[in-house]
Amino acid sequence: MILALEKMKAVTISKYGDQTVLTYGEIERPKPKSDEILVHNRAVAVNPVDWKIRDGLGEVFGLKLPIVLGCEIAGTIEEAGGDVRDFSPGDQVYGFVSLQRNGGYAEYTIAKPDEIAPIPENLDFDNAAAVPVGALTSWQAIFDAANLQAGQRILITGASGGVGSMAVQLAKAKGAFVIATASSKNENFVRSLGADEFVDYTREKIEQRVGEVDVVFDTVGGDMLERSFRTLRRNGFLVSIVTPPSNEKAEKYGVRASMIGVQPSGKQLREINQLIAEGKLKTRVATVLPLSEVRKAHELSESGRTSGKIILHLS
Repeated sequence: MILALEKMKAVTISKYGDQTVLTYGEIERPKPKSDEILVHNRAVAVNPVDWKIRDGLGEVFGLKLPIVLGCEIAGTIEEAGGDVRDFSPGDQVYGFVSLQRNGGYAEYTIAKPDEIAPIPENLDFDNAAAVPVGALTSWQAIFDAANLQAGQRILITGASGGVGSMAVQLAKAKGAFVIATASSKNENFVRSLGADEFVDYTREKIEQRVGEVDVVFDTVGGDMLERSFRTLRRNGFLVSIVTPPSNEKAEKYGVRASMIGVQPSGKQLREINQLIAEGKLKTRVATVLPLSEVRKAHELSESGRTSGKIILHLS
């Protein structure tokens, strides 16, 4: 007797290209290994890296077609492998998962225990899916790489974005003095996150307004990154998530500099949960669309005109 394979709704790409390569349909539902967890997704966030992978970056990353995109998930545990100890079916979880397995644009996703954490009680699925990438990227950049301490001064570029807005809140919760850059239309939002000073980068040059900072967290790259070197004190630290900083410039200004790429961490998400529970870290969801409208979600993300997370909702 041949058992029918279980199916699930998912969005896949079978070739690289624009939004039209995103295909909504049915694929085989994955089965967890003994050290894996099957998560029934309720919400998944859309990130710029998703459409960059769709455009061809997936080949650079070594991903194999067809690909299910989406690394930021929130849902309930459907099944836990026999070796999994800290999670049980029915648990509400969220996290940042590897695309080397199947991603989050699907009803079900395979996760490792160290990629997920319990969802804080004060977050629904949509807002939980908006947390992991921004919060983990910021945490790993400003705390792990730059070792930001209470009382230090930090400059955060692109502070109204998904990552920058999380960084402002995390740095403030740490007790740092936060200087944030964004355009004037986002000033009220950025100040509401706790920024101590605001610089409208469209009207002012940051190096003429800001100086003697201990840490620069660059989420913009380009000319902004290059000018950020001049805002640092000697022995300060510049960390970028966009472009590898120039070693020559770092030596010239007597500072340290590096680029980081975000890594999954259930342990750090549990620490972030405490800040969420205390009201020190808030999310901003801009748009919620059904999974079937993924092409529209990518179009919105690529436009750069949304302020907050784009969420794909699953029933």
